[in-house]
Amino acid sequence: MATTNPLQFVQQVRAEIAKVVWPTRREVLLTTVMVFIMAALTATFFALVDLLIRFGLQELLTYFG
Repeated sequence: MATTNPLQFVQQVRAEIAKVVWPTRREVLLTTVMVFIMAALTATFFALVDLLIRFGLQELLTYFG
């Protein structure tokens, strides 16, 4: 296994970090807004499914009860 001295390691890390393309403030804002919208839509969907299942079970139980 090849060993790297600490100085070479730091240089390699800095070189790799320089290759990273960081998102712009606008990209981060748009992505954050999209995540909140999708979370709200998902929560609404599951709330409606829950209401439908609850209503169906209540009707089923009153029919047999």
